[in-house]
Amino acid sequence: MVGYLGPVGSYSYLAAKKLRPQGGLKAYQSFPLAMQALEEGAVDEIVLPIENSLNGGVAQNMDLLNSRQVCAVEHIAVAIDHRLATLKGCGLENVKRVYSHAQALEQCAKYLLKNFPAAKLIATQSTAASLEMLKGEGDACIVGSHLIKEGVELSDKNISDEPNNFTHFLLVRRGGVDSGAKSEKVYFSLTCKNVSGALLTVLQPIQRHGVNMTKIESRPVKNLPDEYAFFIEIEGDYSTGKIKSALKEIESLSKSFKILGCY
Repeated sequence: MVGYLGPVGSYSYLAAKKLRPQGGLKAYQSFPLAMQALEEGAVDEIVLPIENSLNGGVAQNMDLLNSRQVCAVEHIAVAIDHRLATLKGCGLENVKRVYSHAQALEQCAKYLLKNFPAAKLIATQSTAASLEMLKGEGDACIVGSHLIKEGVELSDKNISDEPNNFTHFLLVRRGGVDSGAKSEKVYFSLTCKNVSGALLTVLQPIQRHGVNMTKIESRPVKNLPDEYAFFIEIEGDYSTGKIKSALKEIESLSKSFKILGCY
């Protein structure tokens, strides 16, 4: 059973279907609730969006991965095609409220500012859930182009600020990484001393072992002012000695270290 951010039709649902086409799916109202269900054994896996090509890392889910005893085991990128939805017959000049998930509202910010500068932007639990907010001619929402509902019209074109918009999802399980796990990429977090050159020192093993770093982001450490955790992705097979050696050196130079995923 795979948990995802519902309802049916959300982008998380699409990712879950692609990752586990034959598996059972269960919707949750938030990512923390899905994570709780995973920890309690109500589901075997959950799908979490971890990065969008326009907005960068999904901070809430980065923190969830970092703070729980879980590990990502698979990855998929889903093309995002945002459309403006209104009730049939409602003119766009009457739109006063636009509903959608906060990420979708951000990803369509230029379009919304140009076309509905006075409209109130209201966040919902998911893009699919925003369809339920269409009550009258003053309402609009942003949903995926795959969502079709009787009585609702979708815009003819993608309204994202950039047409090449992708969200990267991770399939997450309980427990840590298997020592023999094979992978194309390894995702990990670390903290280091807050002194000049500390991060450079910690990252030097990546260069020494000839490993390619594909991503690095930082997040504040809760309850520790001026402390930051770094989230890093590298290319490589976790089961090989080369990658294990590089990660072992990085861990020895870090204040804290955690493997977040091998996929």
